[in-house]
Amino acid sequence: MEQEVKYRHELKYEISRAQVQMLRSRMMGVIPADPHAGPTGVYTIRSLYFDDYDDRCMKENENGTDPREKFRIRIYNGSADRIRLECKRKERGKTHKDSCPLTREQTEALMAGKILPDIAAQPPLLQKLTAQMMTRRMHPVVIVQYDRIPFIYPLGNVRITLDVNIASSRDIGRFLDPEIAARPVLGLGRELLEVKYDEFLPDFIYRSLQLPSLRQTAFSKYYICRKYTR
Repeated sequence: MEQEVKYRHELKYEISRAQVQMLRSRMMGVIPADPHAGPTGVYTIRSLYFDDYDDRCMKENENGTDPREKFRIRIYNGSADRIRLECKRKERGKTHKDSCPLTREQTEALMAGKILPDIAAQPPLLQKLTAQMMTRRMHPVVIVQYDRIPFIYPLGNVRITLDVNIASSRDIGRFLDPEIAARPVLGLGRELLEVKYDEFLPDFIYRSLQLPSLRQTAFSKYYICRKYTR
C-alpha cells in the first residue's frame, strides 16, 4: 500500500531583530531548543535552488499557483558531510517535503547542470529531478543562506524557527565551500518567524508567539532571493 502523504501547516511572519530576541527568550521558557542546533542554539542553512529556463518556479510563486513544487540541495553550517536533495510541495496552504541523500560527487555534477548517470539506480526523488532536467532544462539558479534559531515540541509536531541574516548568491560553483560571500535581501533588521505544525498548535505556544502588529505573510526565501539577486 502507498504511504499517505502528510502535509503540514507552515505560517510565516516578517519580524524585527528586536522581536527575534523577544521570541527567542519566550520560546526558551516554554519549549526545548532543537538539539541539532548545538550549544549556541543556532545553525546555518544553505540551499541551492533549481528552476527551468522559463523561470516557472519563480513565476508560480509570484502568481500563487496551487499546487507548486521547488527542488533544492541543502547543507548545514557550510559542511558537505551531510547533503540532501529536497522537493518542497505547497498545496492548499499546506506543505510537504520529500528528501534523499546526495554524495559530494553527485552534488558537484548537479551544480554544473549535468545529468547524472544510472538513472534507474537513483532514488525516486533524484529520478524526478533528473527527468525535469532532461525535459524542462531544470538547472541551479541561486543560493539561499540564513542562520536559524529552532525550537521543537513533539505534541502536534511543532517547529518554531527564527531565521535571521537571510542572504543570497549567484556564485553556484562555491555552494559547497565552507564560507561564501552572500548579499542580504531584506531591509536592515528584518527577519523571519516560521511556525510549522501538523494537526494543531498547542495554545500555550500560540499565546507565547503573540506580538503587536504580527501579520501572516506569503514569504518565499527563494522568490525574494531570485528577485533581488541578479
